[in-house]
Amino acid sequence: MRWAMFRALALLVVLLTIVPVLCLRWLAPPVSSFMLHHRWSRSSDNMLHYRWVDWEKISPEVFLSVVAAEDQSFPTHRGFDFKSMRKAWQEYRSGIRTRGASGITQQVAKNLFLWPKKSLVRKGLEAYFTILLEALWPKRRIIEVYVNIAEFGPGVFGVGAASEIYFSKSPDRLTMEEAALLAAVLPNPRRLHIDRPSGYVCGRVAWIIHQMQQLGGAAYIRDL
Repeated sequence: MRWAMFRALALLVVLLTIVPVLCLRWLAPPVSSFMLHHRWSRSSDNMLHYRWVDWEKISPEVFLSVVAAEDQSFPTHRGFDFKSMRKAWQEYRSGIRTRGASGITQQVAKNLFLWPKKSLVRKGLEAYFTILLEALWPKRRIIEVYVNIAEFGPGVFGVGAASEIYFSKSPDRLTMEEAALLAAVLPNPRRLHIDRPSGYVCGRVAWIIHQMQQLGGAAYIRDL
């Protein structure tokens, strides 16, 4: 009896997670869990800026910049870049600070469905949702959602809001340099600023542009 109840509960959990993931393959997310966390936080400024933008209305430089900055193996791996994960673990054991090795699909899973605070439970759920996303969404949809829900500044979620607030233009008109600047703050958009770029941010912008060129330009993500 207990085993039957466990199987029924497991099936219910799977269904309750697969259905929203499958729906969001075609529907624009009205909100993400990270947006809700920001909105409900007790910070002095919990204003939320978010506007969904379809793939065709976003400059290809934006997609290329986040791949160059965050996950260069994104077009070929199945959600987990094990080479980067091994490198991050070796750096951690050596006492070297690292920003982690979460790929773009893992970040979509975390930002869309989970919560900011790190824990073993969250990492387990992150892995589960990553597998679901890779199984049910094409790569193009994964990165389209990523650039639409990533936080680029305090309360500024997605390239639609970020391009208007920081560059006073639509996302389809963003240049390589502007796209690289957006990607440069992704590791910590609360401390790294697009409108007040530090020397560190400027250095990242130069590195990201070089990586974009090394990858071969927009052709690298054209066939996603």
